[in-house]
Amino acid sequence: MRYVVVYMSFPSIHRHGYPFICLAFLCSCIGFALSSSLGVIFAMITALCAYFFRDPIRVIPLNDALVASPADGVVTSIVEVESPLNDGKTVTRISIFLSLFDVHVNRVPVSGVVKSVEHRPGSFSSAGSGGAVNENERVRAVIESSVGGHCIVVEQIAGVLARRIVCDLESGKAAKLGSRMGIIRFGSRMNIYIPAGMPVSVAEGHTVVGGETIIASLDADMATVHKDLTFDKV
Repeated sequence: MRYVVVYMSFPSIHRHGYPFICLAFLCSCIGFALSSSLGVIFAMITALCAYFFRDPIRVIPLNDALVASPADGVVTSIVEVESPLNDGKTVTRISIFLSLFDVHVNRVPVSGVVKSVEHRPGSFSSAGSGGAVNENERVRAVIESSVGGHCIVVEQIAGVLARRIVCDLESGKAAKLGSRMGIIRFGSRMNIYIPAGMPVSVAEGHTVVGGETIIASLDADMATVHKDLTFDKV
């Protein structure tokens, strides 16, 4: 008789999710002691919390000339706007919407040095609304790319439910493309600003994966950038 062994791998949980998961699990234990129905409800909430805070391994392209998506989600807009750094430059803004069911661990979009990390107060409009792009509370990080010395701006934006933004980047520290940079709790949006004229390899409506999907290149010759590309798991 032949036996087939199936190995299942489960993604790890982001450390900021453990308090929520433990609280939900405790409530489910109490719930089962009081009522099986109540226990089942809290057990489902526990499972949903674990699912929301999942932190899967990603296959990261090893090329510092690439710009990767900082988040899982859907590209909602690609427009040219004035730089949020108020330096008079025109930049391309790529906005990504994260639903409740997307992975919410954010990834560094480009290799370089973190120049600044700034919390900017604002409103808590729905992340899917147009006003959220400019008006909602956010954390803005500026990374000077190791290729070309470009200032790449990435914003973690709060929403109606996502009122807690965690950014682990520190000013003056090195940042590596695809490494974890933080988390936005319970659905929101991210913006990334790149110099105008850079080749963009995604379009509105495209689904992107944080750290994996190449969204732009610091090299005008995309063919050269993609040649002999290697990857690592992070």
